[in-house]
Amino acid sequence: MQTKFEHFAVTSMMGSETSPPRSNGSLKFDRAWEERAFGIAIALSKKGYYEWEEFRQELIAAIASWEATHCTDDPSWDYYQRWFAALERMAIESDLISNEELEARTVEILQQENSSTGS
Repeated sequence: MQTKFEHFAVTSMMGSETSPPRSNGSLKFDRAWEERAFGIAIALSKKGYYEWEEFRQELIAAIASWEATHCTDDPSWDYYQRWFAALERMAIESDLISNEELEARTVEILQQENSSTGS
């Protein structure tokens, strides 16, 4: 169930280059982390760590950065990778986490995932 803020956040992006992927009118997430990253970005904004428009502009910049170095039909395009890049920048800029803490936590999570999959 969406609250008014979540509805505002999602609809503010509709019909733009930052529109989240949709399927049959609903948000489309292919991997569990995508939905978590989506929710975290909205929750941090709702809690006042940054304005939603700041996040949206960071997402636009992340998409533009990717497009500047890739062809538009590049199969490596991943909307939620850009979303996650924007979320990381906003978390660092909002002093929620330092770049060093983020790097250390990322390594820790990847090690846990590799050990649980036997890789």
